Amino acid sequence: MITVLATVIVLGVLVFVHELGHFLMAKLFGVRVDAFSLGFPPKVLHKQIGETDYRLSVIPLGGYVKLFGENPKDEVPPELQPVSFSHHPLWHRFLIVLAGPAFNLIFAALALFLVFAFSGIPYLTTEIGGVKEGSPAAQAGLRTGDQILSVGGQAMSRWENLALTIRQSGEMPLTLSVRRGDRDFQVQVTPQRMETADIFGGKVSAMIIGITSGDHPAVEHVGPIRALEQGVLFTGRLTWLTVESLYKLAAREVPLKSLGGPILIAQVAGKQAKMGVTYLVQFMAALSVNLFLLNLLPIPVLDGGHLFFFTLEAIRGKPLPLPHREMAQGLGLMLLLALMILVFYQDILRLVQTQY
Repeated sequence: MITVLATVIVLGVLVFVHELGHFLMAKLFGVRVDAFSLGFPPKVLHKQIGETDYRLSVIPLGGYVKLFGENPKDEVPPELQPVSFSHHPLWHRFLIVLAGPAFNLIFAALALFLVFAFSGIPYLTTEIGGVKEGSPAAQAGLRTGDQILSVGGQAMSRWENLALTIRQSGEMPLTLSVRRGDRDFQVQVTPQRMETADIFGGKVSAMIIGITSGDHPAVEHVGPIRALEQGVLFTGRLTWLTVESLYKLAAREVPLKSLGGPILIAQVAGKQAKMGVTYLVQFMAALSVNLFLLNLLPIPVLDGGHLFFFTLEAIRGKPLPLPHREMAQGLGLMLLLALMILVFYQDILRLVQTQY
């Protein structure tokens, strides 16, 4: 039940934020909005308020804003052309389409700001969560639960600093100050160049000692200014990581099995919700960044495809011929359906494999 509720909240909020961007920008420029829908048809609930029909539809995997005059084939009488999307200047149309993905990015930064401001900034401590058998750390006698206090006399409190220090050390022996229970002691360990997994699941060669982090993060409480700064910076890091992961997927440096769809989103949303609201909001922020970038891909039927057409229109001084656009949108739709089938297949495969 928690998983279902968390999934509905996550998808509902992110879709609402995205469509709200299109809606508000259209209103700002005076374009008539005929419908605002959460979910895809058929609709189950709707209410007409002013010129807009607000809808709640059955299929919860997206939403849409229906703009008056967005179909170039529509006949628009002269008196209604001021509120018609296709009759507005190119830069109006560009910003209306861009506003959806942009709102997803803004939402991510604001969500992280609120989490950091009210709950603090989580970080991994230097507590050891696991020791690889036969590794330099195991040979030095390190154990799960030990906390590394310093490396070569340099104090360590965050895992990221510890990992960076070890990787930059070369093959020089390191003196670690360690706390085990109520006892402090020192050990010497020499990093080795070994193959390990990076954040994307790919294999990299790095200097390591064979330890993994614990799963009990600490929290740094900060004021609103630092919370906002870190919210923006963390959103930037998430954006860059997502761009890098998309590139690695395209280059086949990351396996396709790492793709996930609605089922994986539901699983992760349920898990994060059980851990607490803070973790669920952070997951929503990460997913919102993904939606921001995926919607900007230059695939017809996505926002990025429309922006690509508008860019060509600006270069050419006139729109692409309608038959060309329709053909491209048909190909884009087939590509999108193929991608949906692929991620659903990976979701099902992941479910089946976890049963054994």
